[in-house]
Amino acid sequence: MPRRTRDDWTAVALAALAEGGLAAVAVEPLAARAGATKGSVYWHFPTRDALVEATLARWELEHTEAVIAHAEQGATPPERLRRLIGAVLHPERGIDIEMALHASLGDPLVAAAVARVGQRRMDYVVTLFTELGFTKTQARRRAVTAYAVYLGQAQLHRTNPDVAPSTPAAKRAYMADVMGVLLADPGPPRPAEADG
Repeated sequence: MPRRTRDDWTAVALAALAEGGLAAVAVEPLAARAGATKGSVYWHFPTRDALVEATLARWELEHTEAVIAHAEQGATPPERLRRLIGAVLHPERGIDIEMALHASLGDPLVAAAVARVGQRRMDYVVTLFTELGFTKTQARRRAVTAYAVYLGQAQLHRTNPDVAPSTPAAKRAYMADVMGVLLADPGPPRPAEADG
C-alpha cells in the first residue's frame, strides 16, 4: 500500500467533512476510512487542528481560488461574471462542504476560514461589478445579492433539492434569470448612495 501524502489526507478529510460535518474530521475515523493507521495521519499533522487547518486551506484553494481562476478565463467582465455564476450554481461543486462549514462556525478555525473566504469572494465579485460600470456602492450591493443567491441555492439544494432546477433547460433559464437580476439597470444613484 503506498504511503499517503498530506494531499491524500486533506482529500479524505474534505470528503468526510462533506458527509459528516466537522466532527467527522477526526484522526481515528479518517484513518479507518482510508484503511491506514493513525500514525500515518500524525506523520503529516501533529494535531487534529493542524489537519483541520490544512483541510480548510485546501477547501479555500479548490472552492474559491480555483473558481476565481476559472472565472478569470472570461475575456470580458460579463463573461467572467457568467463563468463565475455558472460555476457556483452547480450543486456538485462542494455545496455539502460549504454547508458543513457554515454549520460549524462555532469552531474558531472554521470561523476564521469562512470569514476569510467570504471576504475574498465578496472582493472579487465587487471588482467584477465595478468593471461592469456599477458604482462602488452598487457593486457592493450586487455582490451581496450574488453571494446570497449562492448561499441560498446551497441551502435549497441541501434541504429542498426538488426546488432547484434539474434539467439542462431549467438550469439555463435559471442562470439567465440570475444574470438578469444581477445586471439589471439600477437607475440613477440616489443621494445616499454616492460613493466616497
